[in-house]
Amino acid sequence: MKITRIETFLVPPRWLFCRVETDDGVVGWGEPVVEGRAEVVRAAVDVLAEYLIGQDPLRIQDHWQVLTKGGFYRGGPILSSAVAGIDQALWDIAGKTYGAPVHALLGGPVRDRVRVYAWVGGDEPAELGEQIAEQVEAGFTAVKMNGAGATSPVSTVSETAAVVARVAAAREALGPDRDVAVDFHGRFSAAASRRVLAELAPLHPLFVEEAVLPEQNHLLPGLVTSTSVPLATGERLYSRSEFLPVLAAGVAVAQPDLSHAGGISEVHRIASLAETYGAQLAPHCPLGPIALAASLQVAFATPNFLIQEQSRGIHYNKGADLLSYVVDTEPFRFVDGYAPRGDAPGLGITVDEAAVRAADRTGHAWRNPVWRHADGSFAEW
Repeated sequence: MKITRIETFLVPPRWLFCRVETDDGVVGWGEPVVEGRAEVVRAAVDVLAEYLIGQDPLRIQDHWQVLTKGGFYRGGPILSSAVAGIDQALWDIAGKTYGAPVHALLGGPVRDRVRVYAWVGGDEPAELGEQIAEQVEAGFTAVKMNGAGATSPVSTVSETAAVVARVAAAREALGPDRDVAVDFHGRFSAAASRRVLAELAPLHPLFVEEAVLPEQNHLLPGLVTSTSVPLATGERLYSRSEFLPVLAAGVAVAQPDLSHAGGISEVHRIASLAETYGAQLAPHCPLGPIALAASLQVAFATPNFLIQEQSRGIHYNKGADLLSYVVDTEPFRFVDGYAPRGDAPGLGITVDEAAVRAADRTGHAWRNPVWRHADGSFAEW
């Protein structure tokens, strides 16, 4: 079996899909994307395809080595995301070829269902009670919310109080038996995070995500020791080598993204690395159905898995949603806040190719907003 064609599709709301075809007629799908830079990743996939055409798709690990290390200049989100989507597609082909789900090829399932959470609040979190009530009614046992919008470099009394009030409102709506995770999104300085974490601790968040920007992860050891709140990070880390220092710093939850951090192959290895530090895996995934399907396959085969992000109804999805490009929605039928394990081969989903090709004719040019402080200076989004 040989790879004969690799195509990419720019589909709303902000995703990029990859289709890998073989001469035996087996097709695999992946989701290689950097949100806001999808066109650049598309070009990277085209370059990597030059090597892959004519190759055996089942040599997944060898291809991963060549695609990530075969160039003198390595790493970075664009290359890693391009490799990630291709890697997902190759695992999809392998599963379909062997007639097994990817989680079986990773060593078999360690759980029967995967806990998932829903997003509430948007980029500028406001009234949360109604949104949380809707998710509870839908069966979810956990939600995630942004802690704040644009935040001062040194947070004010009112900014700190507003964060705590929002999380307190979420805790009240959820009660003691459900969870709330809080995403700081790198919008807080280390000093501001330390101040806010102290006040959030009594509200018992499941975790606080990106308490500092990834380029400031050297400050994590001090933050970890200063709080009882579990800290999480990883959506903007792309390899085991980048996760090593944050795990050594003591973060409780590793959050690699299956569409950014080298795909199924590398995230499976990151999970094993995290396990040696007693950290849990909670893959980042505010993306499309292929990325989520890949994430679930890893989750089913990962002992130290905690919870899975998913994008149904997320505020980024304008014009299309998680279920827009799949033929059968059953793999994403969440029951009591969990995704049941399926045994369909490969990634376990059937992509609606006609819908994908039609969407690509429209495409998208999604960009994240640029925020500014009151004085006109740049603010983290």
